[in-house]
Amino acid sequence: MRQRSSLGVLFLVVFVDLLGFGMVIPIMPRYAEALGAPTAWIGLLLTGYSAMQFVFAPLWGRLSDRVGRRPVLLASIALTAVGFLGYALAPSFGWLLASRLFAGAATANLAIARAYVADVTTPETRARGMGVIGASFGLGFILGPAIAGPLSSISIAAPGYAAAGLSVLNLVAAAVILPEPASHARAPAGRRAGVLASDLRRPGIRRVLLTSLLSILAFSGLEATFSLLAFDRFHLDQRHVGYVFAYIGVLAVVIQGGLIGPLTRRFGEARLLVAGLALQAGTFLLLPAAASVGALLAVLAPMSFGSGLTQPSLSAMLSRMARADDQGGTLGVGESASALGRILGPETATFGYAHVAAGFPYWLGGALMAVATGLAATLVGVRLGAEAAPAPAPAPAAAREG
Repeated sequence: MRQRSSLGVLFLVVFVDLLGFGMVIPIMPRYAEALGAPTAWIGLLLTGYSAMQFVFAPLWGRLSDRVGRRPVLLASIALTAVGFLGYALAPSFGWLLASRLFAGAATANLAIARAYVADVTTPETRARGMGVIGASFGLGFILGPAIAGPLSSISIAAPGYAAAGLSVLNLVAAAVILPEPASHARAPAGRRAGVLASDLRRPGIRRVLLTSLLSILAFSGLEATFSLLAFDRFHLDQRHVGYVFAYIGVLAVVIQGGLIGPLTRRFGEARLLVAGLALQAGTFLLLPAAASVGALLAVLAPMSFGSGLTQPSLSAMLSRMARADDQGGTLGVGESASALGRILGPETATFGYAHVAAGFPYWLGGALMAVATGLAATLVGVRLGAEAAPAPAPAPAAAREG
């Protein structure tokens, strides 16, 4: 019961945070144009945000291992509110870009939320807990754009003000109702900086990180080019493309929010990961061949199910392979791998779409997912549960110096 209560509170915290994020993302290109940004520079808003997450997510994670999940999560929410307010007040594109770079550096919510899940779940229920985070993420992205549309008709900056207000409310609510996990194993104060690097050499962890990178690299290419394909081939405007993304999100949420727990108990994380990646690999290759909107939706259904299986399984496996007192740092590195995929994927996909063929991002995505599937298959049978391993005591000063 206590576990369910903690996960329910965490679901609300992450949902409200991602709701604000989902409100500003769809409007951001238009906002940048209104501030005089050249079209070629607009992509810097997303790339820069992901680049800052790539650098700072492991640092926030390590800090949460040292001082606790709750204070770091509260600090991240507060700084996110500042970032959204800076976004809304931007008088120029340079200011807007700086606000997104600040937000990327400040936002550690997902990595800390996943580490929190690791603290309050058993290894057997870890994937279900990670699915709760994935479901809150998906719902935020489904509802955020729907709210942003009416707000942007008031003012192009209104979604930013609303997102900042939501973050303040989220901060107050989290401060009141979100406890520090009782089972959080704190990293020792004398822990050497190289311990995390040592942990990343544990069997399987690097393969999980590479699998995550490849899958995000492929999927972010789809996100960057799908609206182009939908308009060029099916004449779907932005509103209808939004409906299609909502359809993808709802299907993924069904898996992450309801089915991932029973499926994990029956098949295990590694087999679900292989199945999810294989589904995505096949459907990526089929996507450019869709001849009608109905066929397009039919192809996107198994892709969405595959995505819903993949992310909770990856997070759960990475968490179970990490030490108990390095959950934040290791899951932060996992966020860095995802951020790197979001840095490289969109530009690669849009360049290929424009200069090679409309199907290029999906052929490449299918190939990347296929490689990830093969890599994930090598993880079947790898022993999970490294979090149970005792943390090594800090080496004596003389040994460190010598």
